[in-house]
Amino acid sequence: MKEKLKIDIVSDVVCPWCTIGYKRLNKAITELNLQDQIEIEWQPFELNPNMPAEGQNLQEHILEKYGSTVEQYKASQKAMADAGAELDFTFNYSDAMRMVNTFDAHILLEYAKNFNKQTELKMRLTTAFFSEQKDVSKREVLKEALLDVGLNADEALAKLEDTDARNQIKSKEGYWQDMGVSSVPTIVFNRTSAVTGAQPVDVFKKVLTDMMASTNVE
Repeated sequence: MKEKLKIDIVSDVVCPWCTIGYKRLNKAITELNLQDQIEIEWQPFELNPNMPAEGQNLQEHILEKYGSTVEQYKASQKAMADAGAELDFTFNYSDAMRMVNTFDAHILLEYAKNFNKQTELKMRLTTAFFSEQKDVSKREVLKEALLDVGLNADEALAKLEDTDARNQIKSKEGYWQDMGVSSVPTIVFNRTSAVTGAQPVDVFKKVLTDMMASTNVE
């Protein structure tokens, strides 16, 4: 049995370009008919590990963190919304949106991996945040997302109080930072090569084709 091509996607739930990057990667995989030959694992990265529980107004946060102007912020939102629309994803921005802490979401994504539901939960959470303007740090929002993808919400939420589960995420975050990952999405192929950013579909197709040709995956 041929080995699958392993793709690690280092990302955050509240990273818009991570969603766009995954959607483009998935389009490339589908167009190359490689769905059965790829194994995707989501790896944790927190854009704002020190974000307090109450979060921060998104516009205020972006202007403060990146030194953007309001005009640049609005233009960036439009670019993301346009890119999302091409991929059937809705970025529903508003002035009331808040950046939130995502550590608990990463714990639940690790839990979901055990049931092959990681990508499904990831997309549910990112949709909750960007399309539905929900606070993905809140337990009730996380519970709803877990139930929506058919996971045991009580069992999953118990992991949020589990010291080992919390340390596991911190350890994984540290691993990828030590590997030099400083921006997301970073998409790693067979732990041998990586692409950063939401690349065009054609770029992903070329990388996938090259990787398939250089491994025992056909």
